[in-house]
Amino acid sequence: MTEQLTVFPAFFRVAQKTVAVFGNGEEAFAKVRLLLNTQANIIAYATAPEPHFADYLSANGVSAVSAPFDPAQMDGATLVFAATGDAAEDRRIVLAARALKIPANAVDQPDYCDFLTPALVNRAPVAVAIGTEGAGPVLAQMIRSQIDQLLSPSLGKLASLAQAYRDAVEHALPRGVSRRVFWRRFFSGAVADRVAQGDVAEARREASRLLQSSGRVPGHVWLVGAGPGAEDLLTLRAQRVMMEADVIVYDALVPQAIVDMGRRDAERLSVGKRKGCHSKSQDEINQLLVQLGQDGKRVVRLKSGDPLVYGRAGEEMAALRDAGVTYEIVPGITSALAAAADFELPLTLRGVASSLIFTTGHDLAGDVLPDWARLAISGATISVYMGRTVAASVAERLMQAGLPAETTVAVVENASRAGRKLLHGTLKDLPDLQYRDDLEGPVMVIIGDAVAGANFTRSESLVATRAAADVPHKQTDEMRT
Repeated sequence: MTEQLTVFPAFFRVAQKTVAVFGNGEEAFAKVRLLLNTQANIIAYATAPEPHFADYLSANGVSAVSAPFDPAQMDGATLVFAATGDAAEDRRIVLAARALKIPANAVDQPDYCDFLTPALVNRAPVAVAIGTEGAGPVLAQMIRSQIDQLLSPSLGKLASLAQAYRDAVEHALPRGVSRRVFWRRFFSGAVADRVAQGDVAEARREASRLLQSSGRVPGHVWLVGAGPGAEDLLTLRAQRVMMEADVIVYDALVPQAIVDMGRRDAERLSVGKRKGCHSKSQDEINQLLVQLGQDGKRVVRLKSGDPLVYGRAGEEMAALRDAGVTYEIVPGITSALAAAADFELPLTLRGVASSLIFTTGHDLAGDVLPDWARLAISGATISVYMGRTVAASVAERLMQAGLPAETTVAVVENASRAGRKLLHGTLKDLPDLQYRDDLEGPVMVIIGDAVAGANFTRSESLVATRAAADVPHKQTDEMRT
């Protein structure tokens, strides 16, 4: 199979030029809607337009001509669309356009298309066109939807602002690295941030400051939540700043697929931070972030889940503040929410649980029960992070405090990911996690009466797991007697 295209992607200049559309129905309607993204002079040749099409033409000031097709109607046209719904008539229109050397397009007839209409993402003056050479229009629309979500709604305003600075940049900065650095900072730095916030006046001031500093701007750090692991749970803001970063500093629990979503030429630094395997201490990470920021780098500090939930972001923020390095938080979906979604589990439930507790298993490993324990006994749902190794201690302490042994428990390994594992049982069964040697990923434990409302059809029983694990021991004992 060849990887060469049969078409050459290009953009026609149509501003104040005539584009003719022939047809009365949905096909012609769709072409006019697409053309209204441009400054073309559209003429719709429609002998009997459908009512909603006629209303649309009138509402949008599109010239409408009610006359049978005549090749003379195409005189002076830049493009022609044949969309009558009659295949033979569309072919006749295209052949007439070709005789006049005017590019033409016949709807749903590839052999009579001199050009193809793409699925369009419009951020004027920025445009992204997606084509499949007619093989999959629905696929093109799906791709368009994904790209539309990725691109900031303010991108067009940012590009327009850039146009206003082009002459000044050409006079102030030499060609080459200096100019490239300026534009990269312009499109990914404070200027872009202010445009995204709707403050165009401040964006202009930032652009002027950037130009006066010849591209030398202070560094900035984003503390970004990577979510629980599934790439499509990464927020749009997180995707945007990852594409702007010079450096991505990431933890071991962040999947490589998410790290790879950053800008291709960004430097990537792994800092470990996984239980029992810390490649850098927290102090070293703090110092690294400060140094990168002081070096003028734009840094994404990528953390699993949400940076403010057991992510030690407080220490990093304090270090950055003390050093005078600016930073901001980009929230992520925390693992408790992803685990609940996997189980279709209501974390709060009217009349059952109105409170929600996020904690780590280590909070229940000491001699003194934490203050929130009384909330658990009164019906709150408990979400335990990093709870596998202390599961037995968690269960024992809660039961000693008065939480019923039959309280429902849900356990999720690798929440949100394709390889996730779901287990269910009761509080007295929770120590059975010690038998799961196959649980190597991060584990979330959710405890409470509301958990009984979960969907357990896709999960395994903790009790069954223990029974299976006990069989070899029983057989060994019998052989010894």
